[in-house]
Amino acid sequence: MFDTKTAIVLRDDLASWQALNVTAFLMSGIVAQEPGMIGEPYRDRDGHFYNPLSVQPVIVLAAGAATLTAIHKRALARGLTVSLYVEAMFSTGHDAANREAFARFGADDDAAVGIALREDKKTVDKVTKGARMHP
Repeated sequence: MFDTKTAIVLRDDLASWQALNVTAFLMSGIVAQEPGMIGEPYRDRDGHFYNPLSVQPVIVLAAGAATLTAIHKRALARGLTVSLYVEAMFSTGHDAANREAFARFGADDDAAVGIALREDKKTVDKVTKGARMHP
């Protein structure tokens, strides 16, 4: 039904609150890059309106730190635009502090805790190779 696939890969040792937080942040980046992912507002039978949601399913995967680093490097090598969350961002409290923490990160560091991408299905499968379904 879809030519593209959206995947979020989380480091497999995150606490539940961290995994949920990172997922939300990463998905917001995907939606900002791909506004067509958002459908129409929802309306219940009583006439109440709700926010629109993604028109496409999102797969959430898990990987160890080394595999996540490899996934990040494969995405960079292909020139993909991705959302990335690094460990130092857990100690910040707002966007400017997140950007400052992120600016200290380098692609060769093993500090990524989550990555999200939306591309054609084959590309997503190749880039995320080694990750497994999140428990």
